Amino acid sequence: MKTLYMKILFILHCPFFLFASDYPHFTQNNLLSIENKHGIIAKNRALDYQNKINIFDSYNRTKQVNIVNLYLNQLLPQYDNVIQNQEDYWASPKEFLNIGYGDCEDYAIIKYFTLIKLGFDEKKLFLTRTQELYSGTYHMVLTYFKEKNESPLVLDNLSFRVLNLNTRKDIKADIFSNSQGVYKMGENNQLYKIAHSSKLYIKLIKKVQKDY
Repeated sequence: MKTLYMKILFILHCPFFLFASDYPHFTQNNLLSIENKHGIIAKNRALDYQNKINIFDSYNRTKQVNIVNLYLNQLLPQYDNVIQNQEDYWASPKEFLNIGYGDCEDYAIIKYFTLIKLGFDEKKLFLTRTQELYSGTYHMVLTYFKEKNESPLVLDNLSFRVLNLNTRKDIKADIFSNSQGVYKMGENNQLYKIAHSSKLYIKLIKKVQKDY
């Protein structure tokens, strides 16, 4: 059991620290490969992403959060069962940019890696499963805890505005995940760990590792 746990930690942490500073990044060979496989539009989408993030790098943190949410929300939405013929599929950022379509998980994931690429502390970023209170369905967003134990900001593909979680009366946060583990939120916005890892997160990291 201890050996298995150490392997999980290795999968979670080692790949992350290897590519956290510049993933997703596209070399000329990457762009040529994308064009050959997915077409010129996909190549231009990846190139535009890379150019835009280089511009965003000079902005302050508040502006970066807002512009990343606004920019990436321009990618087109589509459900997993239409794109991948399966439900609850977590696409890597490069997959999302190649295809050009994604669902709420894919938006949250690409925003997560983009903010890390811009220098944000990954420990403050969480892929967050929420419940939509009006429809009763689950919806994933990215949350950013700017300050510890304060209500986080929500980057949502259904909203071009980045709002504080406590002002979002339409959703209720359920599960928070990142490379550190899986969490629930208690009183005073305090997170407490309920699991060391998420199977979907581990699969995502493995795909990102292959992308790199």
